[in-house]
Amino acid sequence: MCGFAGIVDLAARVGDPLATLAAMARTLVHRGPDDEGVSFDAALRTGLAFRRLAILDLSPAGHQPMRSASGRYEIAFNGEVYNHAALREELGASGDQRRPDPRSAHGADHGSDHGKAAASPHQHAPAFRGHSDTEVMLAACEAWGVEEAIGRFTGMFAFALLDRAERALWLVRDRFGVKPLVFGLTHGHAAPSGDFTIPRGATLAFGSEIKALRAVPGMQLSVDRGALTLFMRHGYVPGPLSIHPEVRKLRPGHLLRIDLARGTVTERCWWHSRDIARRGHADPFAGDDRDAIDAVDHALMESVRLRMVADVPLGAFLSGGIDSTAVVAAMQAQSGRPVRTFTIGFGPREFDEAPYARAIAAHLGTDHTEVYVSGEEALATVPTLADIWDEPFADSSQIPTLLVSGIARRAVTVSLSGDGGDELFGGYYRYTWAREVAARARTLPAPARAAVAALLRATPRRLLNTVGRALARVLPARYAMDRAGDRAHKLAGLLADDDPWTIYLRLLAIVPDAPALVIGGHAPVTALTDPAQLAGELALETRMMQADIASYLVDDILVKVDRASMAHSLEAREPLLDHHLAELAFRLPLHLKIRGGERKWVLRQVLARRVPRALFERPKMGFGVPLAEWLRGPLRDWAESLLAEDRLRRAGFVDPAAARAIWSRTLDPRAASSGYEAWNLLMFESWRARWGH
Repeated sequence: MCGFAGIVDLAARVGDPLATLAAMARTLVHRGPDDEGVSFDAALRTGLAFRRLAILDLSPAGHQPMRSASGRYEIAFNGEVYNHAALREELGASGDQRRPDPRSAHGADHGSDHGKAAASPHQHAPAFRGHSDTEVMLAACEAWGVEEAIGRFTGMFAFALLDRAERALWLVRDRFGVKPLVFGLTHGHAAPSGDFTIPRGATLAFGSEIKALRAVPGMQLSVDRGALTLFMRHGYVPGPLSIHPEVRKLRPGHLLRIDLARGTVTERCWWHSRDIARRGHADPFAGDDRDAIDAVDHALMESVRLRMVADVPLGAFLSGGIDSTAVVAAMQAQSGRPVRTFTIGFGPREFDEAPYARAIAAHLGTDHTEVYVSGEEALATVPTLADIWDEPFADSSQIPTLLVSGIARRAVTVSLSGDGGDELFGGYYRYTWAREVAARARTLPAPARAAVAALLRATPRRLLNTVGRALARVLPARYAMDRAGDRAHKLAGLLADDDPWTIYLRLLAIVPDAPALVIGGHAPVTALTDPAQLAGELALETRMMQADIASYLVDDILVKVDRASMAHSLEAREPLLDHHLAELAFRLPLHLKIRGGERKWVLRQVLARRVPRALFERPKMGFGVPLAEWLRGPLRDWAESLLAEDRLRRAGFVDPAAARAIWSRTLDPRAASSGYEAWNLLMFESWRARWGH
């Protein structure tokens, strides 16, 4: 796990490329504290910068940027390719790596075979210098070509690959977007998505985080009001947009090929969740319940086994929920010693999962670390958030995620997590709510719906949360619900609709009327609203899961975990996002995921083989914080200063009256605000204060 950056400076606007690349690398020290490397090809006007967190092959043989054996390719790579050992064996056994074309240094044939190795009658097995996955990736690209090679990689990765034979640069991102990759244009040029030509006089810059791009001369970053509108709606900026019009995110499963002779940029999609959803529907799993449980169990065990390979200490986050418990149970089943597990106790009882994690750790026999964090310690992280997430980000579970990452890093360098289980196996409440709310709404006349909604809004959240906790102790887990008050108030806003997809989109919106909050606001098309990115013909629940993978998972959950873990130089690995497991999950019939109101049915059956149901059958809990209480209490002065009416008016981004109305509701206990709307505002305003916009 590392950080990388680079430039394509065809106009020679960067006076000292090596100094610029070193400055870009310094912004990413937290991602890679162990080593630094920079390189610049003067003939191709292209450079790479790298910061290393050593995980595999801790020797200098793992240094990056790394050149292939022939010298044709040079790579800067962030992530892990977990099947590198099998690929190494295949490359060594097949002997099909082609010798480089002698013209490959510069001035080679610039045809359009797009990454295929130069043909030669002489073939040989590669000679590896070390045992890093990076070296295997380079050998695979030489043997099979770039696009075929990435299709064989199992893992999480973002990388820049310079091809001297074709005078091309490849920017590649993994299937789910676990690892970040952004690119931007200097001198005020907006960065488009899709194919484009680098504007005359502009430098193309890229990196693991936006802060690396700020180190490039001529990088002038402004605020994209469309992206800001979407941020206010969702609490994150959906890709390929960033908060800056000059910067874009490379989408998951996509690549850019930059022709360094012509300055043209071509974007291609090499993997998409929409396609695996459709393939799964066309080729459904044919076995019975037992066969499906066995298949998921086997795929999970294999995914976890691959992700337990490291040359540094390794552990896992354990919240006590279904997903993290399934991962830890699979780890412990394949480990000859107790697995290191980590959790934090945090906040009021409705936010505290530590007792559940403790009981599961005791049953599995893990080496468990539990740390209770005070409210003061949690609040102390708030001033750092805008720096760590260098575009606005408002998922408040970023705070406990940041804290538990810090705790884990004291003992390990790699930690496995349970992210992805909800999206693949039907874990979110919205997968059952959308259809059920729509059906019930159709049975009620409009006045009755309005009356029910008014009753729900009038009942204090805290009272409903207390009732929900009491019911959770007596109801079966499938009927019990955490934070019942928060969810009841959300339900009140849904009763006006009887279309399930509209209800789903409303469930995802924190500020539904975001365009009215942002001055000049508008909502660009996203993965949630672009039919071309959705498997619209499939069952509603399957469509929601696929849409969540293309939006919420990549732009919220994975951003949260990546930035929080890398802030502490900790590598996070997500076994549930193995693409083989994902493809199996989409082949499973819906009744194996949601059955009788019970979500993640098949994953629960797998887990029950290793953990007693009594330890994990409970309402789903989010990794949340008591936002409203904080904002009315210890964070009030900080928030008031950021949301001062004259400050908002001078900036001209959000409507002062609308913003102050949200803040007033947050401060009024009778309004029963969750604090989420205000948190979106505050995360934007604190980001703006940090980065000078």
